[in-house]
Amino acid sequence: MATTSRSARAPFVLGAYFTGSGTNGDAWRAPGEDLDADLDFDRYRNYVSLLEKGRFDAIFLYDNVLPIPNPQAVARTPALARWDTFTLLAALAVTSSHIGLIGTASTTFNEPYNIARRIASLDRLSGGRAGWNVVTATGGGENFNLLSHVDHAARYERAHEFVDVVKGLWSSIDPDAFIRSRETGQWLNPDHVHPLNHEGRFFRVAGPLNAPPPIQRPPILAQAGASGAGKDLAARIGEVIYTAEYDIAAGRHYRADVLERAACYDRDDRHIRILPGLAPIVGRTESEAREKFERYQNYLDKADILRSFSTYASLGIDLSQWPEDTPIELVNVAETNSHKSRQSLIVDWITQKRPTTRDVLRNFTRGGHRLIVGTPTSIVDDMEEWYRTGASDGFNIMFTSSPSGIEDFVELVVPELQKRGLLRKDYESKNMRENLRIPSS
Repeated sequence: MATTSRSARAPFVLGAYFTGSGTNGDAWRAPGEDLDADLDFDRYRNYVSLLEKGRFDAIFLYDNVLPIPNPQAVARTPALARWDTFTLLAALAVTSSHIGLIGTASTTFNEPYNIARRIASLDRLSGGRAGWNVVTATGGGENFNLLSHVDHAARYERAHEFVDVVKGLWSSIDPDAFIRSRETGQWLNPDHVHPLNHEGRFFRVAGPLNAPPPIQRPPILAQAGASGAGKDLAARIGEVIYTAEYDIAAGRHYRADVLERAACYDRDDRHIRILPGLAPIVGRTESEAREKFERYQNYLDKADILRSFSTYASLGIDLSQWPEDTPIELVNVAETNSHKSRQSLIVDWITQKRPTTRDVLRNFTRGGHRLIVGTPTSIVDDMEEWYRTGASDGFNIMFTSSPSGIEDFVELVVPELQKRGLLRKDYESKNMRENLRIPSS
């Protein structure tokens, strides 16, 4: 098998994706599916307990702040109500012990000081397990006093400066600054406090940060860009990078491209872990896996999934209205100002494969991530090939049901990953950066 450069110190990484909403699978109407995880914290606490049993590196909480002008658009999907990302992660920080806690926060609708403070506090609360998924947001300006969404290029320019300010604030107080001496009355050493005094195009921030210094130096930065500007940001600041490649050759090309860009910033594969999204349906036998898959398909609200898929990829057509057995044809798809990378991936797949809407539902989740169906052996065969040939550094698992999909993966797939020496049997540390073996930046 062909290989792409990978440091011997770089482990196979396993992440888990959650939305913070009431359910974590597209087939939410299936019996046994949790429907109240947005109301009952015990659901998420139990999910994370299972994932720690499976030695997952991190959970990743997706978030958005999109307006919903027509409530009918969400009448058949559990997309509306979800936990505030960092509130949920703070609760999970004190009910878990090893797993990383990565939350999404937009650089378009926040200020660096607030985000630096929030994540530094989470890192301290969790004992060194906080991460920030840096996004520029795919929409939502209407909820933040803006008439429309900020231009793509401007969003990324702001994001670069935003991250620089946040990292500067995290370094504005040395960990040994606090003396706390009852005898002398000295609380801190002022020589170890460094006001930032940043003045840039988008931000003026004095500092220093009035939060406990983070334990990780610094907390992990995640990123999910795959447009040209997105890959530049990922190459410069990303440590955990989420992608949506469905083809192994495209995965190898993406990883090689990001590493080539990263070299311009004196970064390499020691600093970066690229994790494609993967939605597995696993059975002890092939027939059991297929039975679970067909059950999953039977409980999908197909029209709703296809509408969401069409919107997310900005296809310009509503696939829920497309004849079921007629190959999809796209004509003059306008470039989006939102999910540019996801649009490109899906448009290329439709153009090359000429699929029907049935094919879409059997190959992708609502958000355009790859579905895989099989036994533990066949699923790990696929994962290992991606890893060994340089298409990924692991995977971000997107469970098609909860809790049963999580239980299936931990009980069936994890032992096979451990048997092949891909996945640890015990955590090396309670610090996420140390478990990922990513050097401090």
